Amino acid sequence: MNDQASNIVILTGAGVSAESGLGTFRDVGGIWAKFDPMKLATPEGYAEDPDGVLEFYSARRENLIGARPNGAHLALAGLEQAWMMAGRGDFLLVTQNIDDLHEQAGSAGLIHMHGELLKTRCTACGHVFADREALALTRICPSCGHAGGLRPHVVWFGEMPLGLDPIYEALARADLFVAIGTSCTVWPAAGFVQEARAAGAWTVELSLEPGEVSALFDERHYGPATQIVPDWVRRLAGSD
Repeated sequence: MNDQASNIVILTGAGVSAESGLGTFRDVGGIWAKFDPMKLATPEGYAEDPDGVLEFYSARRENLIGARPNGAHLALAGLEQAWMMAGRGDFLLVTQNIDDLHEQAGSAGLIHMHGELLKTRCTACGHVFADREALALTRICPSCGHAGGLRPHVVWFGEMPLGLDPIYEALARADLFVAIGTSCTVWPAAGFVQEARAAGAWTVELSLEPGEVSALFDERHYGPATQIVPDWVRRLAGSD
């Protein structure tokens, strides 16, 4: 590995949270194998059956509130703290996950490109606020007072991911890019490794098994996130 790396971008997916009891999406037995994403994760599905969609995300909220970060989350938070304290360079953690486990672990330089489950957005006025309550059409927006317009602050299929400008800016400066617990099949995140390679970054894949673009990574390690992520972080620290 390049021990002179100064700017790091890390992308995490559902695999980093799976060992905290949160389901993955596209794996065998994952969330989208049990539920139809076109009915539960699209603007059209919400328009057709808002009560059903809100009930689905309320249940996921309840599940998330009881979840705690695992060793992979903690290792990444520790890496960020050590990286910034040492003045190594920029550190950006981009997650496709809508849970708050990175925050619970202590991560600070973080972009939720697919939104956050514990936030609610008003479709009438655009107000976004922290929220742990069950979603329902009867609830009123605390900003505009409109009822029936609250939805989870998550990115559904067909909607634009969040924070893309700062993400691409960071990738253009990256010396090290790491994809953790993601199959890298969903765009635009699927193209991040190519963006990082174009910038000259060393690229690392940490996942349970090889993904569709594994050949694009310079370094690859496979296994449970709670094992391979702390191990990789220790190796990175040892290369300083």
